[in-house]
Amino acid sequence: MSSPTAVPAAGASGGREDTRGRLRRLGEWCARHFVIVIVAWLVALAALQVLNRSFGGDYSDNFSLSGVQSQEGLDVLKKHDPAAGGYGSQIVLRDTSKPLSSVSSQLSESVADLQKLPHVLSVQNPLPPPGSPPPGKDTVGPLSSDGKTGYVTIRFDVQPSTLHDDYLDGVDKSVQPLRSAGVQVEYGGPLGELARPDADDRVSELIGFAVAVVVLLVGFGSVLAAGLPLVTALISVIGGLACLGLLASAFTFATVSPTLATMIGLGVGIDYALFLITRHRQNLMNGDDPVRAAGRANATSGRAVLVSGCTVIVALAGLSVSGVSFIGLLGVAAAVTVVSAVLGALTLVPALLGLIGHRIDRYRVRRPVAEAATDEAEGHGAWHRYAQRVERRPWWFLAGGVVTVLVLAIPVLSIQLGHIGDGADPKSFTDRRAYDIMAQSFGPGSNGPLTIVIDQTKVPSDQRSDLASKASKTLTDVPGAATVTPLTATKDGDVLIGTVYSKESPQSETTTALTNRLVDTTLPEAVSGTAAHGYVTGTTAAQVDFRDIVASRLPLIIGVVVALAFLIILTVFRGLLVALKAAALNVLSIAASYGVVVAVFQWGWGGPALGVHGKVPIESYVPMMMFAIIFGLSMDYEIFLLSRVHEAWLRTGDAKASVAHALEITARVITCAALIMVSVFAAFVVSDNVVVKMLGLGLAVSVLIDATVVRLLLVPAVMTLLGRHAWWTPGWLDRVLPHVDTEGEERD
Repeated sequence: MSSPTAVPAAGASGGREDTRGRLRRLGEWCARHFVIVIVAWLVALAALQVLNRSFGGDYSDNFSLSGVQSQEGLDVLKKHDPAAGGYGSQIVLRDTSKPLSSVSSQLSESVADLQKLPHVLSVQNPLPPPGSPPPGKDTVGPLSSDGKTGYVTIRFDVQPSTLHDDYLDGVDKSVQPLRSAGVQVEYGGPLGELARPDADDRVSELIGFAVAVVVLLVGFGSVLAAGLPLVTALISVIGGLACLGLLASAFTFATVSPTLATMIGLGVGIDYALFLITRHRQNLMNGDDPVRAAGRANATSGRAVLVSGCTVIVALAGLSVSGVSFIGLLGVAAAVTVVSAVLGALTLVPALLGLIGHRIDRYRVRRPVAEAATDEAEGHGAWHRYAQRVERRPWWFLAGGVVTVLVLAIPVLSIQLGHIGDGADPKSFTDRRAYDIMAQSFGPGSNGPLTIVIDQTKVPSDQRSDLASKASKTLTDVPGAATVTPLTATKDGDVLIGTVYSKESPQSETTTALTNRLVDTTLPEAVSGTAAHGYVTGTTAAQVDFRDIVASRLPLIIGVVVALAFLIILTVFRGLLVALKAAALNVLSIAASYGVVVAVFQWGWGGPALGVHGKVPIESYVPMMMFAIIFGLSMDYEIFLLSRVHEAWLRTGDAKASVAHALEITARVITCAALIMVSVFAAFVVSDNVVVKMLGLGLAVSVLIDATVVRLLLVPAVMTLLGRHAWWTPGWLDRVLPHVDTEGEERD
């Protein structure tokens, strides 16, 4: 067992000095040869843009889950009835003045034209054949009881939402005869998603940038110093997005990937540049020339940036443990812009600092400040007095922080994972209008039908009639089901097909429970004693399967990410209790951010003010994404604060004074950086995409909690209570762990 010491291990010093020296030389070279570095970045940026436009891929939500029962059922359906086994979507028709039968010729013409479009397997006309009786009040079918509302069901051989926008031109042309006859035509389901207006998050980015400018001007007091983090972050993100576009040519990234990458890239890019520029300006105030100041900033804060960036990337890489490519690639997308942000911070920032030189404070809006104002450096500032209060009453601050976090986390106990349906979209979207018409005319469950598939291939012919009778009886009065259509056999007679409509909307808990009940109980009972297999397929069933997979693997993701972060903190700071504290407090702050998201979106507390229509479940993959991203981002402030504590501890050996000193000189920078990242994330709540709103709000709240309650209350209080024991590490563990350092005094 080794005791805490204020002197770093001699055997590790050389390796750390090598790292420090390399980063210092890199920073000095970039600052001295700023023209070469800036030109190289601009040329690389232009080249990446050209390559992306020429060879870049598209973003698509076309992915499937192998091995789940909904996919197996779809495969069976495709094999035995290709026209019924495709991807279904609806074109909803309504005419309030006359029945749709009055436009039967136009409807037949539109159906025929739709059938001719590429990727279309089948088109179902809602009007019954001539001579058929009119639909009754309780009739299940594509035509309402008054005959004024109906829907055309189209089945595609690919997900229609993944087709190009110009595909809609053919659909619009096909339904034009109906529109000309005065019929309201709306696209529902995946076809409606294709018809949504292109997501334009430039407004969000501009809002985030505007708030960041104000915060930086107030925090730095200099126009040039405030502009540098914005310029470098923007350049880094543009380059990262171009790289992501090139990767999209080989991998299928979700449509939300560029927005997520932009959100994370801007946040960390501004923060990393802020940390470096803050240290650089302090070096200038201490008498260094610009080149030397940039080199020393790279050697100290640059190491914190490098470790922080690696931690974020490791956390995002942990998403691959889910085993779902869709989620793993979302992590990759975010990691791409984190890598570009780190590269920009370590090369482009020093180059621009070398270009500006001593002119960094020429255009002032207030008195320039760096890590700490002069009075604070002498121990008389507000943050120093605050640090002393924490040191005197650590238990009070610890209790206040824990209570705050636990209260915010209470709603997470009722979290409902699911899929956000079209009903949460703005009414300006055609899929929302189609959703509302379907719910009004056919019931809420009509927006998410569940397709029953019974594969009786291995059942002898003389037993199939009994199987169909037994299955129909078993499917009668299933709890949660509004209607069940009669089972019909495919042309080859090997598969029975039926449809179950839920009493509630597709995203409701009732529909999720109904789906699981059909899969786990009803269908096994229906085929018991035979060689048949039952499946529940369709879009809603696939979403339930996806939710169940994500929910089952979320604990694994949490465990892996926490363990990796624990090891990184332990390796960097050589303190077992410090690493345990970091992991525990980060989990608490994430739970609090989950609670806020549940309260706003699932409970509806403020959701309408954010443009969310009604209460919605938490999108199944959002908690997993939030955990990885937040846990990684929280390490920015953790490492920045702890590196200062560790630096003072190694220099003085006074554990409590080291905490006060670190809080004193970093509080302003952490607050400024947090306000910027909060503004960047919060600006995305104006997006029309509800999932983007959810991620933006969740990340903004988590950063706010992390930088205030955790970093300014919980961390100082816990570190003060732990004292010198925070830096204890067993001797055997210290010898096993690699030596990695973050900041520290840069020596000549």
